[in-house]
Amino acid sequence: MDVGAFILAAQFPGQGQEEALHRAVRSAELSEEAGLDSVWIAEHHFVPYGVCPSAVTLAALLLGRTRRIGVGTAVSVLPTAHPVALGEQAALLHLVSGGRFTLGVGRGGPWVDLEVFGSGLRAYEQGFPESLDLLLRWLREPRVGADGERYAFREVAVVPRSDDALAGQTPHGQTVGGQAAHGQAGGGQAAGAPPVLVACTSPTSVRLAAERGLPMLLGMHCGDEEKAEVVGLWRRAALAAGRSPEDVDAVAARHVSAGVVQIADARPTAAETLIKAMPGWLRQGLGAHVTVDGRERRMRDPVAYAELLCELHPVGSPRLCADRLAATAERTGIRRFALLVEGSGDLAATEENVRRLGSEVLPLLR
Repeated sequence: MDVGAFILAAQFPGQGQEEALHRAVRSAELSEEAGLDSVWIAEHHFVPYGVCPSAVTLAALLLGRTRRIGVGTAVSVLPTAHPVALGEQAALLHLVSGGRFTLGVGRGGPWVDLEVFGSGLRAYEQGFPESLDLLLRWLREPRVGADGERYAFREVAVVPRSDDALAGQTPHGQTVGGQAAHGQAGGGQAAGAPPVLVACTSPTSVRLAAERGLPMLLGMHCGDEEKAEVVGLWRRAALAAGRSPEDVDAVAARHVSAGVVQIADARPTAAETLIKAMPGWLRQGLGAHVTVDGRERRMRDPVAYAELLCELHPVGSPRLCADRLAATAERTGIRRFALLVEGSGDLAATEENVRRLGSEVLPLLR
């Protein structure tokens, strides 16, 4: 089982943005010390829900400060980025880190970001497949040109790229959906292209990922039953696209389930910590989103949402947390987790949460 920290750089009420970023960096550094397998960096613009505007930039810093742990984006928002620029950054991080970087991408939302970055609503509503396909070509081919609706340019050389990127081989010689393995030890050689996964929040995005042989990142708002249904849809779509059962199984092993973790000696204590802290952050952070076209948006009730997260995810004693993760793996088939560790909003409490996750929960899963 691969257990990682999901880091939002969340700005809680009364906190400065520098404080939120410091807690994010410290959480990632401590995740390696605590023996976690991975850290996943979120990206947001113009809202205190998360104050990291470039997941690949923060990932680069963390790769430089760590030696073993895998680092991924969860996610880089593709409609507001040029796929070639993002592909160059991903390839660079993949190569210089010895293959420890994973690029997670997503469609994002219909936010004002699309206006600020000049991509427009069409990039969100219709342009994601074109952007994703161009990104994948850039990561897998030696030369790339484009003649699409949004991107058109003459053929150019892909630089940098690993010598065997076309082979799509892991360091152990196994093909995994054309992607290299995530989280190999630092100092090794990066084989193949950097791994890519797709955040999936709709049947359309699930089919898109399945047809391209890409694993999914599933959100923290989903329970086990819903995630199991999504995994089933992905598998059927992948097989229908002509992918072999062996390839489908290999890629499915790389799905990631996002969640929340809060560890205490008893469940009521852990839940109280989150229910006291998270609603203020959710109210402030989610309420700051502005739609690009003035469409009406509905925000979840912050208290009810915090309570839901406590019910769905590992919140409680170390044994309860381990059992909850094991149950999710059994019900969904997903064995990789990105768990929000900073739900308390407090640096000291977050550090203790990460330490206990590594020292008290992980041994129960292995």
